[in-house]
Amino acid sequence: MKFLTEEKLTIVGAAGMIGSNMAQTVLMMGLTPNLCLYDPYGPGLEGVAEEMRHCGFEGCNVTFTTDIKEALTGAKYVISSGGAARKAGMTREDLLKGNAAIAEELGKNLKAYCPDVKHVVVIFNPADITGLITLLHSGLKPSQVTTLAALDSTRLQSELAKFFNVPQSAVTGCRTYGGHGEQMAVFASTAKVDGTPLLDLIGTDKLPADKWAEIQQKVIKGGANIINLRGRSSFQSPAYVSVEMIRAAMGGEAFRWPAGRYVSFKGFDHVMMAVEATITSKGCAYEEIVGTPEEMAALRESYKHLCALRDEVIGMGVLPPISEWHSLNPNIDE
Repeated sequence: MKFLTEEKLTIVGAAGMIGSNMAQTVLMMGLTPNLCLYDPYGPGLEGVAEEMRHCGFEGCNVTFTTDIKEALTGAKYVISSGGAARKAGMTREDLLKGNAAIAEELGKNLKAYCPDVKHVVVIFNPADITGLITLLHSGLKPSQVTTLAALDSTRLQSELAKFFNVPQSAVTGCRTYGGHGEQMAVFASTAKVDGTPLLDLIGTDKLPADKWAEIQQKVIKGGANIINLRGRSSFQSPAYVSVEMIRAAMGGEAFRWPAGRYVSFKGFDHVMMAVEATITSKGCAYEEIVGTPEEMAALRESYKHLCALRDEVIGMGVLPPISEWHSLNPNIDE
C-alpha cells in the first residue's frame, strides 16, 4: 500500500466515536502507516486498535498508548477530538469550561513533547476557543493550528441540494464564516446552484425569502439535529472532514472548505474563526472575507460572540490578557 507520508500521526481521543472513525479514515485514505492512537480510557482504546488490525490494512503500524508523552513524542501531525461531546439540549458553548482546561493541557503537552510538530487540527467544541487556547499554549505558529469549521458549510450545501432536488455536487461555493456555533454567519453571495448564483434565486418563486431563512436555521441547528435523530453528537462527518484537513497539511489533496484559523484583518483580531483557508504542507493561509453588507454585519455579530467567549476564558485564567499573548507564544504578534 502506498502512503502519502511515513511521518507519525497521533490521534488524541482515539477511543471515542470521532477518534475511532478518524483512525479508520486515515488508514483507508493511505495517509501514513505510522499511526498512534491515544486516549486515557485504556480498554476502549485497545478495542479501537484491535478493530483497526481486524480491518487488515496492509503495511500499517498502528500503536496505542494511554501515556500522552509517548503518544506525542515524534509526532509530526496531530488531530485532537479529546474533549467532552455535546449532548441533547446543549450548545457548543456549554462545553466551554471543561474543554477549555483540556485544550490548555493539550497545548502544553504539544510544546513539551512534540515542539517540531508540523500541523495540529483541533475539533472538540467550542472549537474556535479550544483551538485558540491550544495555539497559545503550544507555542506554535498560527498557520500550524487549525480547527474544524467546515461542517457548517457542508450542511449548507446539503440543505440547498435537498431543497432544489439536485446532486450535492451541483451546489458549489457554500460558505459559513465566523464562529462554529449558533452565531455563525451563513453566506449566500458565494454559493451557486447548478451554476446560478444563489443571490439570484433568493426572493423568487424558486427560493422565497422565508424558505431561505428556514434553510439558514437548519444549517445553524445542523449539529443539534443530528443529536435529535441519533441520540448523540455527530461523529462520522467531523471525523472525515478533519482527516481531509490533515491530508492537505501532509501535502495531499487540497482542502475544499473553510477552516478555523487565528486571524488578524480589518476589525477581526485575536480570535480563531472560520475563514476562507488554504491548507498545504507549508501551513494554513487565509483570505480576508468579502460579502454583502448584510453578510458582513452577521459576521461582525459572530465575531462579537467569539470575543465574549474569549474574554470569558481569560476571566477563567485559562488564557492571560491579550496584552500578554506574545509573551506566552512569541509567534503571536503583539
